[in-house]
Amino acid sequence: MTKRIYFDNAATTALDKEVLDAMLPYLTTHFGNPSSIYSYGRETRLAVENARKSVAKILGVHPSEVFFTSGGTESTNTAITAAVRDLGCTRIITSPLEHHATMHCTEALKRRGEVTLEYVRILQDGHIDLASLEALLAGSEEKTLVTLMHANNEIGNLLHIEAVGELCQQYKAVFHCDTVQTVGHYPLDLKKFNVDFISAAGHKFHGPKGVGVLYVNEDIKIHPFIEGGAQERNMRAGTENIYGIVGFAKALEMATEHYDAESKHIQGLKDHMMGRLEKEFEGIQFNGDAKGRCLYTVLNVGFPETEKSEMLLFNLDIHNICVSGGSACSSGASVGSHVIHSIYPDKKIVPVRFSFSKYNTLEEVDQVIDQLKELI
Repeated sequence: MTKRIYFDNAATTALDKEVLDAMLPYLTTHFGNPSSIYSYGRETRLAVENARKSVAKILGVHPSEVFFTSGGTESTNTAITAAVRDLGCTRIITSPLEHHATMHCTEALKRRGEVTLEYVRILQDGHIDLASLEALLAGSEEKTLVTLMHANNEIGNLLHIEAVGELCQQYKAVFHCDTVQTVGHYPLDLKKFNVDFISAAGHKFHGPKGVGVLYVNEDIKIHPFIEGGAQERNMRAGTENIYGIVGFAKALEMATEHYDAESKHIQGLKDHMMGRLEKEFEGIQFNGDAKGRCLYTVLNVGFPETEKSEMLLFNLDIHNICVSGGSACSSGASVGSHVIHSIYPDKKIVPVRFSFSKYNTLEEVDQVIDQLKELI
């Protein structure tokens, strides 16, 4: 069997061996419940709090502002729901390009009559129109939540998070930012961003699945999203995922330590693939702002819609190449991308998202290009 090539790291990443090694003692020897007062519990409580301090230091916040969750979706749902039910927001401004964790949560709140929902305009390159956001904020005195992602998970476009934070501060809006694709991939100092909530997930940067972080600004007081216990300082009921939390912190520490070298390597993979695609294929386009303000880990390519390209994801999968058409797609079956449709509603293209990690190589990029030449 030909070795598989994995170019879907925006979906999830491989667990780093050093992260697994850090987690293993908490899967075996240190199995105590951190809420227990005896030594087994104290050992795991110490591990959780040390992880919290490490994550907080890297994000430039206080440990009391960091809460561990099951992942980005729970963190996002907690933040959005709390902004409405605890902070009094009756209006939400978001975009049509958000992850489904945000889209479905905001739509559900609207269906239940708890909020009005408005969408900021999207520019032709897929970026948020900041003038549109300011007009929406200025157009109403309702208490408003702005929820926008820092980096789009399908096309990679990066939000001007500082500018959005300043607008939210100016118009007294609450600001939640989905940073699932950027925590672990960029150095982030949250205190510089005027952000009230952020969401993150460990499995996007070689940590374990099933663990995430919710940052809650210390000036905000909210109630638990999940009831049933006093864990996470009365903020999130349920016995802590000790090994996941330890793994999250270790993965973030490693990503931060090796950021310069790894980001340079991954950017080189992306640049190489873009160059070869432009040379070898006519009529392709790079979706979003691929050569501008964009994630170095993501390249979304639009292939002209033909008989050969329509089954591209399926055929790449058959040839052991793992890619996607976006977050709503999987290898072998595409149900369409709401992101691509919002930006390019009239274009007949087949979008393919290639997303890279530190484990990928230039040789793999060349192999994928060669396979694409055979398939198209």
